[in-house]
Formats: sequence, C-alpha cells, structure tokens
Amino acid sequence: MATSDVRPVRIPEPAWYLLALVRILIGLEFLWAFLDKTFGLTFSTAAEDAWINGGSPTYGYLSAERALQEVFQPLAGVWIVDVLFMLGLLGVGVGLLLGVAVRLSAVAGALMLLMMWLAAFPIATHPFINYNLIHAVVVLALAFLVTHQRLSLAGPWQRITRGAAWLK
Repeated sequence: MATSDVRPVRIPEPAWYLLALVRILIGLEFLWAFLDKTFGLTFSTAAEDAWINGGSPTYGYLSAERALQEVFQPLAGVWIVDVLFMLGLLGVGVGLLLGVAVRLSAVAGALMLLMMWLAAFPIATHPFINYNLIHAVVVLALAFLVTHQRLSLAGPWQRITRGAAWLK
C-alpha cells in the first residue's frame, strides 16, 4: 500500500476529552506528590519528614535496598537531587494540569517516572512492569497530542510564548 493510500484516522471529540482528563489526572498526581512531600500532608509523607521541616523528599525511595542501590543510594538526600526532584514534580504537575508546555512537561515527567521505575527494581508485584513505567508511556503519548489539547490553557500559553515549538 502506498503512503498516499493511507487515510488519517479521525478521532472522535469525546476521546480528546478523555485524553485531556488523563493529562489532568497525571498532572494532579505530580502536583499532589509535590505538596505532600513539601508540607508533610501525612498521606505519603509524615509532617516531621516534610521538606519544609528539613526532611528529604528523595531519601526514603532512593535509599531502599534494591538491585540498583549502588546507583541510587548515593543520590538519596543529596540537596541538589532533592531540589531538582521537587522542581520536576512541581513543573510537570502544573504543566500537565494546565495543559501548558505539555511536550516539555511530558518528557520531563516520563524521565522522572523512568528513573523511579529503575530505582524500584526488583519490582515486588511484577517482574518488569509497575505504575511508573505505565505512567511514563502514557505521559509520552501526551507529548504527541499537543496540538489537540482540550480543557487547557494551551491557546493563551501559545500566545504568551509566541508559538515556540519546544514550549507547546
């Protein structure tokens, strides 16, 4: 079949809204992780372990004894790693939630999720797959749907950034 014989698939409008909902939910997940680790909202982070109380947002996860502990344990609790991790959570969360800089947010979020996936080996519930890997694939898919954003501030954002492709 020649390339010219391929017809583009028309995706129904409700599907775009479902994808927007997925983007928003993953954005909220990142943003919630930022808020919980910053303020110790007692869901995953105790108040005394909050970042504002001197706790490290990366220490617990990265210091665990796992297959790649030689790679990740030295990073646990390092100030710059904590700052970059928290900025990543905030930036990815806001970007995906609002639908601004989605491509940048999605790529950054996927990289963060892939690093967390690697740090989790061996995975307790499956030999290879966990939610971090699944989220990373979904978030990367969102990066390709930038031109079809629904429920977002993409229009005003593109005017502010003058249509810069890397900030779509």
